[in-house]
Amino acid sequence: MGKALLVGVTGSIACYKACDVVSALAKREDLSVHVIMTKEAERFVSALTFQALSGNRVYSDLFEVPEAWDLLHTSLSAKADLALICPATMNLLAKLAHGIADDLLTCTLFATRAPVLAAPAMNTRMYEHPANQANLEILKKRGVEFIGPDAGQLACREVGIGHIAEPDAIVQAALKKLGLC
Repeated sequence: MGKALLVGVTGSIACYKACDVVSALAKREDLSVHVIMTKEAERFVSALTFQALSGNRVYSDLFEVPEAWDLLHTSLSAKADLALICPATMNLLAKLAHGIADDLLTCTLFATRAPVLAAPAMNTRMYEHPANQANLEILKKRGVEFIGPDAGQLACREVGIGHIAEPDAIVQAALKKLGLC
């Protein structure tokens, strides 16, 4: 297998689009897709769904006792050629901007040397909030790249910026970052 992609899935209704992203990327023979879910993400989509789509075990528990000695956050971070956060909630982006490593996904993202690509998804007012905009600027200065968000109908039935980028656009952005297209 060629490249390894780490996909971080956070707690947003947009998780269902992450399923399409993981499915499309996992079909490639030159790419191995590994998913880390937050506990909040598991309230929207099951780990079993992502395991079936990726063909790999799905991780979520920082304190899981491994079969063999292996610190998950360091081993997963070391194998990644790219980390994709899809969807990236305001909460996750704030944690990354301010150095909060309190779950498997954030610990892994802080431990990786791989580029990070994030696909934000949130309500327009949340996206436009000065705290979120400041966090986005901090992350951009640290090299995090973003795909979206787009304008569109949100889960709250409002229309505005904050709609996660379309799965095809996320897939193409990830492949480009990996040098696979």
